[in-house]
Amino acid sequence: MLRNRYHVIAIAGIVLLVILSSCGGASTTQQSIPTSIHTTTPQGTPVQQTTPTPTATQAVTGLRHIFYIMMENHGLNDILGNNTDAPYLNQLANSYGVALHYFGVTHPSLPNYLAAISGDFQGIWDDCPAGTTVTCEPEEFGSLLTRGEAVNASNRAHMFGGQTLADQLEAHNLSWKAYMQSMPTIGFTGGSTALYAQKHNPFVYFTSIRNNPARMQRIVPLTLFDQDSKSANVPNFVWITPDVCSDMHGVSAGAAQSLGIPACATYDGIIARGDNFIHTIVPEIMSSPAWNEGSAIVIAWDESNGSSSGCCKSPAGVNGVTLGGGNVPLLVITSKGMRHLVVGDREFNHYSLLGTIEQMWGLGCLGNTCGLGDGDLMTGLFE
Repeated sequence: MLRNRYHVIAIAGIVLLVILSSCGGASTTQQSIPTSIHTTTPQGTPVQQTTPTPTATQAVTGLRHIFYIMMENHGLNDILGNNTDAPYLNQLANSYGVALHYFGVTHPSLPNYLAAISGDFQGIWDDCPAGTTVTCEPEEFGSLLTRGEAVNASNRAHMFGGQTLADQLEAHNLSWKAYMQSMPTIGFTGGSTALYAQKHNPFVYFTSIRNNPARMQRIVPLTLFDQDSKSANVPNFVWITPDVCSDMHGVSAGAAQSLGIPACATYDGIIARGDNFIHTIVPEIMSSPAWNEGSAIVIAWDESNGSSSGCCKSPAGVNGVTLGGGNVPLLVITSKGMRHLVVGDREFNHYSLLGTIEQMWGLGCLGNTCGLGDGDLMTGLFE
């Protein structure tokens, strides 16, 4: 484990992670998940044939909505094949799209969230709160960082300029909304609470959003998702952050007891709670009117807990060592119906996923997504 997390994982006799080699190494995969591209369409499974009113978005991709769910701190082999703690996720993995070599950009959590919506991890290695006067020394990698990296990170204010996916979407007349479980109020700018972690809300770290009241109104508690999903006005892009007891992050044993959620502090418990969250939210999305308009659900993990393997423009430290975020699961479900597709011959990360969304919707590029070619993108998982 690269650093002390907020929860205590106590389990004997279980190997938590398989350490992957950097950029090009192959992971150990579960028996039910092949290591090359493979597709199957279950016999007798109906495929959506609904053809809604054409839009500019659908003309390019056939997808009018993308639901992006970010989970936390578990590697590929913690989830895939773990049918005891994550039966529903494995059901999805054996029915829809999976990328076997998907990586976090770096460590810890915050830079991965920033990378996911801006194409840049913003040169930091910490989980500090947002603020124009907030600066923090790196929490990760230590002596593996070059002196320049450490100095620059330590002096980087945590209110970032530049464009984000929100700018791109609005410029192309596409709507967006971010749902944060356990966030107290709409447009909340306060720090973390018992279950809400600001570091898992990348939108409040960018001036282009933070200083725009209309955009801040699009960052809302997850409690509003139920009514929104039943409406005819579901945004084109929907971001969902579960709280720390639902995203597999977890809390300390003492905090879990205070919250009355003891499972939130155990290895098996936090995986099971995350699996249950996905088992609740995915069917809700699938039953929404938006699902019949052409939709995809992406389930990603920000980083693994014990590996610095990476790819695809992850930062490099002393002597070029990769400062990646480890091999994590990535699942894609589309409304076109069940199609088991496993991509095991290419490497991807959060930049690849952002670049894929940009390419499918014709949005242009941001930061490290610029220059990505067709072979660097994950378009096949959405087809």
